Amino acid sequence: MPLSHARAMVRLMEILNEISAVIGRHVSKDGFQATPIERMTLVRSSTVTMPMPNVYRPQLCLVAQGHKEVTLGDRVFRYAPGRYGVVTYDLPAIGHVVEATPDKPYLCLYLDFDPVMLGELALRVPLQQQAPIRPIGKTVSDADAALLDATLRLLRLLDDPAALPVLGPLAEQEMLYRLLAGPDGARMRHITSSQGRVAQVGRAIAWIGQNFRERFSIEQLAAEVGMSPSSLHEHFRAVTALTPLQFQKQLRLQDARSLMLVQDIDVRTAAFRVGYESPTQFSREYRRHFGEPPGRDIARLRASPGLAVVA
Repeated sequence: MPLSHARAMVRLMEILNEISAVIGRHVSKDGFQATPIERMTLVRSSTVTMPMPNVYRPQLCLVAQGHKEVTLGDRVFRYAPGRYGVVTYDLPAIGHVVEATPDKPYLCLYLDFDPVMLGELALRVPLQQQAPIRPIGKTVSDADAALLDATLRLLRLLDDPAALPVLGPLAEQEMLYRLLAGPDGARMRHITSSQGRVAQVGRAIAWIGQNFRERFSIEQLAAEVGMSPSSLHEHFRAVTALTPLQFQKQLRLQDARSLMLVQDIDVRTAAFRVGYESPTQFSREYRRHFGEPPGRDIARLRASPGLAVVA
């Protein structure tokens, strides 16, 4: 290994260690922790977790310590310390921590993208020449020193609340700049684009998110976003790794699980509330998706709340 490369790796580890230390100081127990930094959330888990579905918003997820996996359709994304994920649309995925201990917990941060700030920066940052990208709405990459440095500067402001209102937006802009100028720049621009097939798919995703409890046809959805049914099906699957109806089904099942777990409603009521006409069909699809019947799954989650941290 060349000496310069070895030094770069040592520098990356030093930054990651400091990022982990800052996150560790501000998250004292497992779970999600909101921060004074708008749009930033910190996460800690001292154990591995069961696969948990979640709807991931357009955001950055940077893992500082531990390992996790996220499954989107038939694709599996693996995170390790120093790897970050970018989500460009609301996507139903399944995530779980696969490496964590009480002595060395899983630590990560989420930064929701501000579309206004991102759009303004996108106009000023030249798009790097690169090979055509697949338009999938999620990717995982290795963070470079510049992105980690900007992230650390933003995190340090948690210990300097007086400077946060002034320096926070600058550090956040630098993080977005590093993403726009890096390998995910073209994908990041999809968040702000209102033109083209990918933007139409984004509108389809948003429409399903608002109407997933109602029955709809591909033809109806295609008309809503100005695409042909065949084009919608092709491009929607390219972005989400799911068909529109699979996307709807995952949202329904995740919503029902949340209703049963949080509001303590029964299986039959949850099935009808999220749009199922048959509780039997609901239970069958729930078991296929989550691995257990609804009642048993909810009982397990309540018995082991630590396993239910969404990564």
